[in-house]
Formats: sequence, structure tokens, C-alpha cells
Amino acid sequence: MTSRLNPDDQKHVEEYLQLSQHRVERRPFRPWILLVVVLAVTIGLGLLSRLLSYLTL
Repeated sequence: MTSRLNPDDQKHVEEYLQLSQHRVERRPFRPWILLVVVLAVTIGLGLLSRLLSYLTL
């Protein structure tokens, strides 16, 4: 894909992206872990709401 920036601006962008603070190594995204966390939070909050309704009624 060609850039719409002029060559000088593109050079500045590439220099900016090469700085050390923009080179963060990240672990690969794992959607299954996110799904487990979301399910655990949903189930936990559901159980908490049932407990609170049991205690207040």
C-alpha cells in the first residue's frame, strides 16, 4: 500500500516508530483466556446477586 504522505513526512513517521519506546514486545493475544475471564466474572457476579437477593428478601 502506498503512503499518502510526502517522502519527508514518511521518513519522520518511520523514525518515530523506530524509537525504543515504540518497540514493546507483547505476548500473543489469546481469545480463550479472555473468554474464560469474561465467563468467570459473569458467573461470579450472578452468584453474588443471587446471594444478595437471598439475604435481603
